[in-house]
Amino acid sequence: MSSDQLWRVAVDAPLPEALTYSYSGPLERGQLVNVPLGKRKVKGLVLGPADKPPEFEVKSIESLDDEYAALPDAFVKWLEWLSQYYLHPIGQVVQSAFPPLKKTDKQRASKRPPVIPLLESDTFLDLTTEQRTCFESISKHSNFSTHLLFGVTGSGKTEVYLRLLEKVLAEGKRGLVLVPEISLTPQLIQRFARRFGDKIAALHSQLTDRERTNQWWDIVEGRKSILIGARSALFCPIKDLGLIIVDEEHEPSFKQDEKLKYNGRDAAVVMGKLMNCPVVLGSATPSLETWKNAVEGKYHLHTLKKRVANRSLPEIEVIDLRKLKADDDEQKKIVQKYSHLPFWLSADLYERMHEVLDQGDQAALFLNRRGVAQMVVCPSCGHTRECPNCDISLTLHAHSHLVCHYCDYHENFKTKCPDCSEGQLEAIGLGTELLETDLTRLFPGKKIARADRDEIQSRADLEELIHQMETGEIDILVGTQMIAKGLDFPKLKLVGLVLADVGFNLPDFRATERSFQLITQMSGRSGRHVKEGENPGRVIIQTFNAEHDSITFARNHDYEGFAKHELEMRAQLHYPPIGRLVSFRIQGPHLGKVEETAGLLARRAYALKAQYPQYNSIEVLGPAEAPLSKLRGQFRYHLLVKSTQANAANPFSRQLLGDQDWIPSGIKILIDIDPMSLL
Repeated sequence: MSSDQLWRVAVDAPLPEALTYSYSGPLERGQLVNVPLGKRKVKGLVLGPADKPPEFEVKSIESLDDEYAALPDAFVKWLEWLSQYYLHPIGQVVQSAFPPLKKTDKQRASKRPPVIPLLESDTFLDLTTEQRTCFESISKHSNFSTHLLFGVTGSGKTEVYLRLLEKVLAEGKRGLVLVPEISLTPQLIQRFARRFGDKIAALHSQLTDRERTNQWWDIVEGRKSILIGARSALFCPIKDLGLIIVDEEHEPSFKQDEKLKYNGRDAAVVMGKLMNCPVVLGSATPSLETWKNAVEGKYHLHTLKKRVANRSLPEIEVIDLRKLKADDDEQKKIVQKYSHLPFWLSADLYERMHEVLDQGDQAALFLNRRGVAQMVVCPSCGHTRECPNCDISLTLHAHSHLVCHYCDYHENFKTKCPDCSEGQLEAIGLGTELLETDLTRLFPGKKIARADRDEIQSRADLEELIHQMETGEIDILVGTQMIAKGLDFPKLKLVGLVLADVGFNLPDFRATERSFQLITQMSGRSGRHVKEGENPGRVIIQTFNAEHDSITFARNHDYEGFAKHELEMRAQLHYPPIGRLVSFRIQGPHLGKVEETAGLLARRAYALKAQYPQYNSIEVLGPAEAPLSKLRGQFRYHLLVKSTQANAANPFSRQLLGDQDWIPSGIKILIDIDPMSLL
């Protein structure tokens, strides 16, 4: 045994710590190995030599996985940070750092389009004065520093990214570009492919395992120099990393909801620090976390106040839906004239759509909901159809079936009420399918397309939709959040937010920030290519809450005013980014057991707080039923831990969970550090 050295290995299992194994040959930190665990063989990552032998018999490492070179030390440090900060087993964090398939597996001939299209290279655009200033001041930094590129929609942030990446490649280094989700990737990849040709690789959820594996090796073996991808692209180890860009950094989809609940933006900043390279965060509506860091001088702030080519920002008009009732004679005449319009469409929005379409331009209507209606209800007894697995109303799709958007439960839509057997179930509420049906009747002969998760299910669907919008084949686009971000359509001159109130009243302290961002981002799709002197694009916001903060500030394109106001509100309640937040979700199939465990967790929290003076700043909220109190057959309770001292929340949470052997069987406690959603 004496010649064998002991090593700490992070194994693929839900264990809080690395395990100790022995090995006689040469071995280094970052090497992937195969080890025995119980009766099975698992992969593990070597973290370094073990300082003292454990008190039990040590098993030996069976073999090295020679397909992969050892991961670079800075990258292993980053994986260790993720595990520590997000309280997730190190061995399970490590698994994301390798591709899904073996390199050598036979490849089947693929009929899919290439991941990176071959496009003719484009000509360089002249930078505006603002773009040049931002580019030059970010370029001065070659070591770690974090920069916020704060630019209004259409101000040319992407061109600044492209120039920065060119400079990095010229220095023999490489770049990583993160985008929040697949809907942004096709247009961005095309733009990059025109500038950088075959130097690009991409990683996102719409690739097959084989495509992902090939793209991973292209970057790791140095055939490509820029990686574009969703948050998981961070896990691809890139040698000589010279720049990380996080586009639309405010997007909630940078936060992963399952398993390792990391935030891609925050993880990118830490990676920049460990790899010693600059990180650029870009947004027209920065998250308040990033904005606070920029205002306090922790991040460098670079601003683009004008759209490219002096194009004007769109004009925003707010329609107060409460005032559309017939009060005076004048209003009665209007109501009669437009009596053929559906309840969700105001006369103003209808007329503006006609104007824009008559000029040969495009209109887009945005609604944050798919399906025909939100719920079906019996007007006689008030019964609503709810999902048997989740505490939530079913949504009507295609007038024929009811669907749960959480667990995918389906049932046929029967009109007779199953509860009182008297009334007929009626659909109430609004969804994208209903909008599409009504528009087909109101605008005969116009091509209407719908962009939501039901219609757009693959990369090809999305690329086809973008192509049809760019070439002007589509007249009216109806969509959910999918169309609100980053997309750029030359002929789109009118954007209508059908019901801006959808996100206002969610039980989440970020609801106002989200609504403001969504209204601003969606507005930013309008009139992006209007030349100087032409009529600007238009945005019409229909709402029952015309005085809501998010609308008042968005209407005046006043992000800074909004941020100041919202930060003051958050400070009173110590909510992030002023304080820190950790959420514990207690879930299981038996309500009684879940309640009991939630109560036990709360008692542990209060005892811990009483015992240690360093936890004075901790506030414990709950336990309480989660807003979605039952999901996929699991009852859910929440406990929140809030702290005004940034460095107290993590150690408190780690201690609170302890070794977890006190948790009853069948119950899970899921911990979320810096949660983005509290549903």
